[in-house]
Amino acid sequence: MEDEERLQLGGNPDWMSLLPAELLDVPLWNLAIPGSHDSMSFCLDVSSPVLKSEPRLLRVIDRLFPCWTRPCIYRWATTQQSVLSDQCDLGIRFFDLRIARKPAGGGKLFFAHGIYTLITVKEALGELATWLDTHPKEIIIIACSHFESLTDEDHCQLADYIISLFGKKLCSSEDIPTLRSCWCRGQQVVVSYDDQQMVLQHPELWTGIPYWYADSSDPKKVIAYLEEQKHRGRPDGFYVSGLNLTEDAAYILLHPLQDMRTLTMRALSLLLRWASEQQPGGGAGGLNVLCCDFVDVSHFCSLVIRLNYKKVLAAPRAVSTVPRATVESIGCCHSNQTGHPT
Repeated sequence: MEDEERLQLGGNPDWMSLLPAELLDVPLWNLAIPGSHDSMSFCLDVSSPVLKSEPRLLRVIDRLFPCWTRPCIYRWATTQQSVLSDQCDLGIRFFDLRIARKPAGGGKLFFAHGIYTLITVKEALGELATWLDTHPKEIIIIACSHFESLTDEDHCQLADYIISLFGKKLCSSEDIPTLRSCWCRGQQVVVSYDDQQMVLQHPELWTGIPYWYADSSDPKKVIAYLEEQKHRGRPDGFYVSGLNLTEDAAYILLHPLQDMRTLTMRALSLLLRWASEQQPGGGAGGLNVLCCDFVDVSHFCSLVIRLNYKKVLAAPRAVSTVPRATVESIGCCHSNQTGHPT
């Protein structure tokens, strides 16, 4: 396929607009979507303190020897090295945003992974909004979670900012989003917010998205965990399978000169081989979002995007579809399904 061959060239800034017509009415949670784990960890602030949620031993050592602990944590907590717009150009459409109130941050919200980031939440979301303006057929999923030290007022202001920034681009949580329905309505953003009180107040926000996470540094254990979860059955709606590895605080402190990138690169070929064998869809083992660390060092994005072509090949030929040109010419929805995930 010409579109599929184009995925071999590296960047995938408009891959959703290039998907076959057979996939235009498929719920987004039945497509294979590349995501980045801890998407904002490319800009960690090595001068910031360790998070309050980190193990007590680590926080104590940080107070005593910050010049040693923080560079060490920086090396292990950095799981991405590309800014958000570059991640979008690679093909990433799911962003794992772990939000935190930074001590002495002047009331601004940042992100965190072990330590805090340099870039604020407003700056990051603004970058995504600008990118979407130039890619009107691409749809992103923003997963807001953790909310380290946020107050109720912080939550309200953040939700209001998200709704104001993206406006009509937001997909309502009461809809079943497909590529066709989103294009027709001019919708480009799904925002999941891992705080049920805020979700109940704002239909523009989706409930927290399940993230399958093995919590292991062994790629074989990661794969075994994901296979076990698959056999139990996938969740309804959006969900994430994480290829990311992790180490505990003790290991990190005992290996201060190593880093997460080295650990990831050693395991990547095995993890990507497993990923290439998956298939998206609503069945028990159907893949949806697949997250990875250091998304710019391999063909991860292209590999995940190509999984959608398996779905096309497996689809019955008798199913009729509406040509892509129809949507562009009439500018209205072929299907206007609403309701909760099924």
